[in-house]
Amino acid sequence: MKITGGQIRGRILAAPKNLDIRPSSNKVREAIFNIIGQDLSGTRVLDLFSGTGLLGIEAMSRGAALGVFVDHAKQSLALMRKNLLLCGYEHKGSICKWDLAKGLPKNRAFLDTAYDLVFLDPPYGSHLVAGLIENLALSARLAPGALIVLETGKDSAIFPCSPLILVETRIYGDTKISIFKKEDLS
Repeated sequence: MKITGGQIRGRILAAPKNLDIRPSSNKVREAIFNIIGQDLSGTRVLDLFSGTGLLGIEAMSRGAALGVFVDHAKQSLALMRKNLLLCGYEHKGSICKWDLAKGLPKNRAFLDTAYDLVFLDPPYGSHLVAGLIENLALSARLAPGALIVLETGKDSAIFPCSPLILVETRIYGDTKISIFKKEDLS
């Protein structure tokens, strides 16, 4: 696993030793950042179902000021810590242990932030997507104009909810990328 762009392009990260964690492929990550932009200076990123932390770390390599990583698997938490250290981002990356099957975490300090970019990469075939997107859309956790990048299996149905607008969908092999934008209602 390598960082595909930004300040630490080419940096090799610690990879999972089993198939329980499915990091996004280089092709998919490059496509995501080609769509959302390469310069993420000052962006606040929330990476849900973080796995190795690869998507959030890619965003930090491209200038994101803050990355919060949420997962509950022990192997994922260990990989995220190791990868943040390998990249020198431990000072601007925070890890939250939480089972997202229970919904978004409550009463956590990082939730006081409004995020500009959210990566949502649940296990393919899980039924967690709709509830989490709705919770995000209706919460104060998204800044006006924020993007949600959802990675699912190619056959997954996507149901956007107000105030989110589906702005882009692309398929790469077995992976579907759906990008939503929060409407600025001000």
